[in-house]
Amino acid sequence: MWFGIIGMVILFVGMFFLFNWLMGYRKGHIQIDLDERYFNHKEYIKAIQGELEKRGYQAEYLGNHEFEIDGKSFLFLERNVSMGGVPLQRTILKPNKNEREENLNEQHRNGS
Repeated sequence: MWFGIIGMVILFVGMFFLFNWLMGYRKGHIQIDLDERYFNHKEYIKAIQGELEKRGYQAEYLGNHEFEIDGKSFLFLERNVSMGGVPLQRTILKPNKNEREENLNEQHRNGS
C-alpha cells in the first residue's frame, strides 16, 4: 500500500522535473514563446531575433542554429508541445560551450 503511494509521488515528481528540463527551465537558458507558429525557417529566425532585441539583448544569427547574444554563443532548440489542446512552439536558447566561444573569449582577452 505505502509502496504504491510513494511510487506514485516519485513518478509525479520525476515527470514534473523532466517536463521542466525539456522545456528549457535551466540556469542560463532563454525561453521564447512567440504569438505565431513559424514554418519558414528564415521567418522564424527573424522572429526570434526580433523578440531578443525587444527584450534588450544584442543578437545576431550565425547560422546552423547558432546565435550570438550579448557576445555569448547560444544554440537554439525548438520544442512543440500541446498545451490544453493548442500547439505551443517554444524556442529554447541554450548556452553553447564550444571552440568558437573559447576563440572569441581568447580574442577578447588579447584585445584583438
